[in-house]
Parts: sequence; C-alpha cells; structure tokens
Amino acid sequence: MKLRSHVSLSAIALAGLLSSTGVAAQNVTSPPPAAARNGAGVAAVPPADYVIGADDVLSIVFWRDKDMSADVVVRPDGKISLPLLNDVQAAGLTPEQLRLELEKAASRYIEDPNASVVVKDIKSRKVYITGQVSRPGPVLLTGPTTVLQAIALAGGLLEYADSKNVMIMRVQGGRTTTLKFNYKDVIRRKNLQQNVYLQPGDTIVVP
Repeated sequence: MKLRSHVSLSAIALAGLLSSTGVAAQNVTSPPPAAARNGAGVAAVPPADYVIGADDVLSIVFWRDKDMSADVVVRPDGKISLPLLNDVQAAGLTPEQLRLELEKAASRYIEDPNASVVVKDIKSRKVYITGQVSRPGPVLLTGPTTVLQAIALAGGLLEYADSKNVMIMRVQGGRTTTLKFNYKDVIRRKNLQQNVYLQPGDTIVVP
C-alpha cells in the first residue's frame, strides 16, 4: 500500500511540472517537429529527420496500377512485401528514397511507373526506459518528448529509485554516449537544461 501511494504522488507531482519544465527545455534544445496524425487520421506528419523503421505503416500507391498498390507494415527485418515486387527493403530509407527504389524495381514490369509513399502511422520512433519505474519498457515518441515526460509515461519512479543518478544512453555515430539526469533537481526547477528532448533509440536507466 505504501508503494502505490508513493507512485500516485509521484504521478501527481509530474503532471503539475510537465508543462513548466517542458517550456524550459525548449529554451535549451529545439524540439523536432511532431510526428502526429493529421486531422483526417489518414496520414502521419513525419519529422524532418524521419527514416522508415520497423512497425511503421505505409501506403504504397502506383498510379494506374492498383494491383501493385497496398497498405503495408514494415517487418522486423526492415522489409515490406508488395504484389509482383515481393520483398523490398524499406527501413533506413526516407519515404522519397523508398519511392525511387519502388519505381526502379517496378520498371522491370511496367512502363513509366509512378509511385507514391504515404506514411500512415509511425510506430518505430521509440525510446526505452528500464529500472525503477512503474512500467519499464518501450515508450512511443508521438511528438517532442523530454526525459521527465518519458518518466511520467512510464508511470513515475518507484520508491527506492536513485532519482539523482538517472542516465540516458544514446548511440551516435556508432558510439554510445551518456547523459546524466537528476530527477530531484528538475522537479525543483533546478538545472532544467538536463531535461533534454529524447531521440529515437535512447535508453533511460533508472537505478
């Protein structure tokens, strides 16, 4: 019962601080564009640095060739399956790069193929949170998300978490770097520059 009470109070405290600390973080790091659905719920709006990843939902349309068009989910191996073209590598490409690859592959079967790639749902942009939080695991980045917000999405810190020594692990250029995060400082509105915006693939470790 004591543990549940602590988690609830932590969640309430976080809710009251997210807006103010989020504003402060914007003064430190410019957030990436949001990857949110549009009003029609038909297509997502990819951020500027978006590349296709596993679990993303794409709509592939070949004009005048409906039999080759399909809505597809990017498989864990990074490929999609399309009629006639079979398996095509998609992960790691931008939508424009994939469009060019599809047209190149389709040119073996049809004359002057004209393809479009629409990103319907982005599910590949995730961070991971592990350790002393209520709900460890992946957190989907549906928009600009700070460290504090990710902790809130994971249900807040548990009672015995070492909140002063939270660590963010980030892979850049094939090398792993670490960023320190003092939870107690941030909720007291101190050293807010450490409440950075997360990048896909980041791992938050709460000892």
